[in-house]
Amino acid sequence: MAIVKLNKLTLCGFLSDKSGVLAELQALGSMHLIALQNADQNLSSHNPGYSEAAAEALKFLADCPRKRQQITRGQPFDLDSIINQALTIKRRIRELTDLADALDKRIKEIEPWGDFRLPNQADLGGLHLWFYIVPLGMLHHVKQSGLIWQVVHENNLNAYVVVISATEPEEQLMPVPRTHVGSIPLSQLRREYADTLLHLEDQQAERESLTRWIGLLSLHLCDVQNREELQQAQLLTYDKDHIFAVQGWVPVDQITAYQQFAESLGLAMLVDNPGPNDQPPTLLNNPLQVAGGQDLVNFYQTPGYRGWDPSAAVFFSFASFFAMILSDAGYAAVLAILLALKWRSLGDSLRGQRLRILALDTLALSIIWGVLLGSYFGYTPSAESGLYRLKLLDLNDFDSMMRISVAVGVFHIMLANLIKAYYQVSWTTRLVPIAWIAMVIGGFCYWLSIVTTFQTILESIGLSLLGFGIVLLLFFGSDRPVQSPATAFFRLFDGLKQLIGITQLFGDVLSYMRLFALGLASASMALTFNQLALQVLHALPGPGLLFCILILLIGHALNLVLCLMSGVVHGLRLNFIEFYNWSVSDEGYPFKAFYKRGVHS
Repeated sequence: MAIVKLNKLTLCGFLSDKSGVLAELQALGSMHLIALQNADQNLSSHNPGYSEAAAEALKFLADCPRKRQQITRGQPFDLDSIINQALTIKRRIRELTDLADALDKRIKEIEPWGDFRLPNQADLGGLHLWFYIVPLGMLHHVKQSGLIWQVVHENNLNAYVVVISATEPEEQLMPVPRTHVGSIPLSQLRREYADTLLHLEDQQAERESLTRWIGLLSLHLCDVQNREELQQAQLLTYDKDHIFAVQGWVPVDQITAYQQFAESLGLAMLVDNPGPNDQPPTLLNNPLQVAGGQDLVNFYQTPGYRGWDPSAAVFFSFASFFAMILSDAGYAAVLAILLALKWRSLGDSLRGQRLRILALDTLALSIIWGVLLGSYFGYTPSAESGLYRLKLLDLNDFDSMMRISVAVGVFHIMLANLIKAYYQVSWTTRLVPIAWIAMVIGGFCYWLSIVTTFQTILESIGLSLLGFGIVLLLFFGSDRPVQSPATAFFRLFDGLKQLIGITQLFGDVLSYMRLFALGLASASMALTFNQLALQVLHALPGPGLLFCILILLIGHALNLVLCLMSGVVHGLRLNFIEFYNWSVSDEGYPFKAFYKRGVHS
């Protein structure tokens, strides 16, 4: 649960060996390359679109519903041809699909008018046909217009009116704007639509035929990506005369392997520790049990190299917050069943393994919290059941649940400042987060003294801690050195400015009340659906049972989706906004290893 220590590694060799050295470096696979020249200009001239095209073609073929038997050997494989064919078919399918949709829409628009072909203008003696869709309730306006017209079709809502006139009727004569039906007959549109569907079917068949190359395309895609990254690496080195240099960040525990690598190829090697002006990338390394928090951290903000790794803290706090927002053991059990069904497939990748462990811990806490609340799909067990004996909390006890939510916020922000104090270099800089710890605990104790019976002792503790925190902020809230009365005054003034953060501190603590509010909202919706289903069951004997089941299924499914979204969004938000605000100050960038992908043919 730490940020991996890195060394800056520089390798020098003969320019004639550059390609081979970079290929071997790629095989080692644990160096983050540093650009030693104007990489932006060089990379802009390099087009990495081929691997993107290959990946797009592979995804297009892999998404095909029906696939052919895979070809592994015995037939020539033209990678360029397969990619071009796949992308051409994809573009053609998109065009034909758009055309079919447009034709289908057009057919539905003019079907009420019937299948007709507009006559030649000479046959009408200078007159024109004007088409209107008139609501039946407004048809009397047409009758009073004095125009020559005819209803050619009528349904329950509208009359389809054709007006014969040399010029378009004035707006005040017709109750609605005219409709454009076009000059293409309905029968021709239907033929074009049928032909389009046939062409679309042919393209789908060609796509299905190409799926036999998915296996080989997957293998060659890795080769394409490796070649392109190797070409990009060629642009990051420093070349002069007959010598080249390549530089990158390497984990400290990998230095020995690179020393052996340099000796085997006759390369000069220099190893440096990160300097004060260096900005190394951040490589997080966590045990598999909490590595899911690492993915959450990198999703929002990678911590700086000289900071600390919040993966474990985010892992457990996210699981706890999600459980409090879900607040139902029944919903958690449903999600656990879904997780069990996807467990094997999630194990196919390292990221999937980390995700399923995070989900497992989160749902385990959700079930425990739901049992403590005694909530099962919005129902509370009867007092005689064994589950009722496990019910220790009442979600409808607003005062107690508010205290629990605020206590969670106090603990979370206190933990953030405690960690920040631990990682500070000097004792004076540690006093600022300690001051905030004192103030958040003091404020909580003082609030409890108002709402509980232990007024005297809690009030004394709260006011003492608040005063202690204020004093620390006033005198140690600035790193300005005291060299004169003026600098002492400005140092004290800096401390006063630090006190402005009190409003943010208590605002962040109150933000954790969303845990109770969202949990109560989900429980209320579940109870509402239960009551509605029961009312329908009693009101409609017989068919009421079917409607009751539908209300329960649809209602609880909708509520579960909303709870899932709320748990993820707000569970992450409390970590990345409130917790990060008090603990993670520096933002870094992730470590990207220069490595070779896949198995190569």
